[in-house]
Amino acid sequence: MKNHKIKTNNIQLHYIEYPATDKPKLVLMHGITANAHAFDGLVKYGLNDHFHLYSVDLRGRGQSDKPAFGYSMEEHAQDILGLLDHLEIERAFLCGHSFGGLLSAYLAANFPERVAAIILLDAANELNPNAARMLIPTFSRLGVLYPSFEVYMRMMHKAPQNAFWDDAMDSYYKADVYVDKTTGITQTNSNIANITAMAVGLTSMPWTTIFEHIHQPAILMNATGNYTMDEPLLPVRLAKKAVKLMDDCEYVEITGNHQTMLYAEGAKQIVATIISFYDKIKHILTKTEMAS
Repeated sequence: MKNHKIKTNNIQLHYIEYPATDKPKLVLMHGITANAHAFDGLVKYGLNDHFHLYSVDLRGRGQSDKPAFGYSMEEHAQDILGLLDHLEIERAFLCGHSFGGLLSAYLAANFPERVAAIILLDAANELNPNAARMLIPTFSRLGVLYPSFEVYMRMMHKAPQNAFWDDAMDSYYKADVYVDKTTGITQTNSNIANITAMAVGLTSMPWTTIFEHIHQPAILMNATGNYTMDEPLLPVRLAKKAVKLMDDCEYVEITGNHQTMLYAEGAKQIVATIISFYDKIKHILTKTEMAS
């Protein structure tokens, strides 16, 4: 694992590289309040054995810059296009969870010459009608001053969306926060105002039209377990509707909920599905597009 920072679109963007010699490149993009370590569960269960991975801290999260403004989907897309230029990836294989999935969809629709194929992890043009209320436990950790990292972690263990705990979650939540070395006071790296601006911006996007303009091979993996409020964040019927909007998209159900799908059994299923998906599409992808 290697940490890198590059200048792109007027910010410093941090990403983690998991090298794998002679393996195809796969760019990973996390959810709205998450960070680059969100995919540590997929790495734990073998994804890096098959792909040279790049996991990005999107702007405003993790170790990337946190400007006061500029959180539109277009700004995020320009960040990623700059990263692809830096990595010399002409046409990318993208995998995004939640917000990162919507960013993958946006890039595929608006910059088709730069995107070879996409993997959507619980991302669609529509979510559960109760999504705003369902996400309150996730958003509520932002902007809080915790007396210590241990207190913060106890709260995360109890969070309703974390139906179980996988040790790969430890590194994700550790990367989620800044701990004052003198006082031990702990707070999230993500700023609630910036995250709110992103969430509001998402609601104004023509997502159905965007999904209708995705012509690359795609796969949508849907976590069917209850997230909060005894419901999944992306109901099966809405996930399947999203699949039909795209020209060439496969639907796969994954164990777990919107959060826990990235760990344990869900992670194993995702890794196996990504490998299978790549095997189906690799004949249309050239070495110059995706190979290390």
